[in-house]
Amino acid sequence: MKEVNIKYDNGQEIKTSYGTRVNEILKDTIKETTDNPVIAALVNNELVSLSFKVEINATVNPIRLDSTPGARLYRRTLSFILAKASVSLFPDRHLVISHSLGDSFYYYYNGQESVSDKDTSLLQREMERIVKSHAPIERRVISYSEAINFFKKVNQPATALLLKYRNESKIPIYYCRGFIDISYEPLLPDTSFLKYFELYNYKPGFLLRYPNKKNPRKLTSFIDMPSLFSVYKEYKAWGKILNVNCVGRLNELSEKRKIKPFIQVAEALHDKKISQIADSIAAERDNVRVILVAGPSSSGKTTFTKKLSIQLRVMGFNPVAISLDNYYLPNDEAPLDEHGKPDFETLHALNIDILNRHLLQLFDGKEVEIPIFDFITGRPKETGTPLKLTKRNILLIEGIHGLNPELTPLIDDKLKYKIYISALTQLNLDDHNRIPTTDNRLIRRMVRDHQFRGNSAATTLNMWPSVRRGEEKNIFSFQNYADSVFNSALDYELAVLKIYATPILRTIKSDEEVYNEAIRLLSFLDNFSSIPPQNVPEQSILREFIGEGAFSY
Repeated sequence: MKEVNIKYDNGQEIKTSYGTRVNEILKDTIKETTDNPVIAALVNNELVSLSFKVEINATVNPIRLDSTPGARLYRRTLSFILAKASVSLFPDRHLVISHSLGDSFYYYYNGQESVSDKDTSLLQREMERIVKSHAPIERRVISYSEAINFFKKVNQPATALLLKYRNESKIPIYYCRGFIDISYEPLLPDTSFLKYFELYNYKPGFLLRYPNKKNPRKLTSFIDMPSLFSVYKEYKAWGKILNVNCVGRLNELSEKRKIKPFIQVAEALHDKKISQIADSIAAERDNVRVILVAGPSSSGKTTFTKKLSIQLRVMGFNPVAISLDNYYLPNDEAPLDEHGKPDFETLHALNIDILNRHLLQLFDGKEVEIPIFDFITGRPKETGTPLKLTKRNILLIEGIHGLNPELTPLIDDKLKYKIYISALTQLNLDDHNRIPTTDNRLIRRMVRDHQFRGNSAATTLNMWPSVRRGEEKNIFSFQNYADSVFNSALDYELAVLKIYATPILRTIKSDEEVYNEAIRLLSFLDNFSSIPPQNVPEQSILREFIGEGAFSY
């Protein structure tokens, strides 16, 4: 029998039979009694389930529950078990995952106005029963035609339509005691790991609540986000009206050459929302003097601000932009992080005192000298830019700290209008597999950094965890302070970004740490039929990431 060489992360090497499953290769580690169990593995830096068969020489490293991929797999497996519970209890209902809301996924039943407390309790108890049964979850492969026929038969048309635009001869599926579903990432080996979850009624649907990465064995208190939820709800409604609420429908438009009208509607919706925000600002023209725009990385803040400026001019304003970057303290005065290195992401890396003094003077009709920060020397230049506001001027300040009250503590709240931006896609892969907002922004950033900053895909993937930590610390906790929320996602954009992202992701090889992320994103993008970039309007927010737009950056 053919043998393969296995190398562990501690340097130990063994030989094993061709096709041995990962759970056998890691059996000694898996048997260890710990509250941080092994739930998956990296085989040649590719994330796989414990039931994966190893057929080549490989390095095999365990993935534990308390890790970033571990947390992601925990949530995906919870969703899988909820779908199984729903099929058992309500076989005639059509469960749909919608979006994240804090440490939760929002669900609803298609065609059902609301979910009763009784139904939520039944689902909770059924999920708990499945978890206690220690039911194994197995990765299997079935033929393409078998998969298509199966998902049509069990009333999962969105999954069947998604698979229609793929051409693999065999389709990986996950099986648990008669229930089958797809997942573009591995799932946990059995249900016993899923100890922490809660179903919570949130009209008209309900939330599947899960632990966050910081506290993997505890559910934190639910923090409502009504503004974000209303934005999601509005865009979901648009998706239903246009009959494009899943990737299969988007691919169908491309196949039938009907994508251009859909793009026009998506862009028109953006323009309409920006116009409505400008209307809201104009309604407060006697009070508002400064507009603060904040949002996470690659949310499209820069293009949004430029498009908002145009709408404000229509309203009779003369917008003036101030960059927070120019208010950085000298590098040698920057606060230090926990590793003793300068922390340029913290609010206190900015000269808040001078910023607030300048704003008060500007609002008082005085002229100030706006600093110019020299990123080469790491200090402000000796002379800045003079600025004095007229009656028609309104200030726009864009930056990650825009919604933090500590940025402008001396400025009366009546003078401020705060806008939060994020890419809150309403598209699902299918009814049980959502598209994470974080992945949408990561792909945007990867394409932009490669196009305009000379960064490789690996560079972006390596820095992304640090970016995400900065967002958690400096942005997300303040999003409920916004006066308006703008959704910068475009339902067609990933089909365009795929053209740029795929070739640069393929440059990442299996001996690189971020190879697993590259494979995961490539697998995800494989679900989209490509849309040529020439279909993207010049003033689209998407042009900020792919280039050749009407705005200069």
